[in-house]
Amino acid sequence: PAKLRAAVNGLNDAQLDTPYRAGGWTVRQVAHHVPDSHMNAYTRLKLALTEQEPTIKPYDEARWAELEDAKAPIDVSLALLASLHDRWIRLFRSLKPEQFARTFRHPEHPGALTVDWLLFQYAWHGRHHTAHITELRKQKGW
Repeated sequence: PAKLRAAVNGLNDAQLDTPYRAGGWTVRQVAHHVPDSHMNAYTRLKLALTEQEPTIKPYDEARWAELEDAKAPIDVSLALLASLHDRWIRLFRSLKPEQFARTFRHPEHPGALTVDWLLFQYAWHGRHHTAHITELRKQKGW
């Protein structure tokens, strides 16, 4: 969360509404997407820890990025991401080694996915989208 906040720090509305690549999301949409995605992943983690190999519900992230809340100021989403990560980290740190092997199913992926995979995937996810913004800032000289 701190790196995402730093990546968007000081950007004005015109910059926030600039796509990070042709046909891509705007910086604002990315700033809202990351907590949306991580909230879904947090729920998936809790399901995996409390149910026997649950099948999770996917969501259409592209359509979520078009909803009205993805056009709002980003401060609320940045605060949400920080709070969510505080809880997420507390939960991950409480897990026993065998809990990282617990599984869940995603209808769009073959086979079962593990809690360990979820941790890796979403650690990457935040860095991935933050890099979209920092690279755009370099390209634009912001």
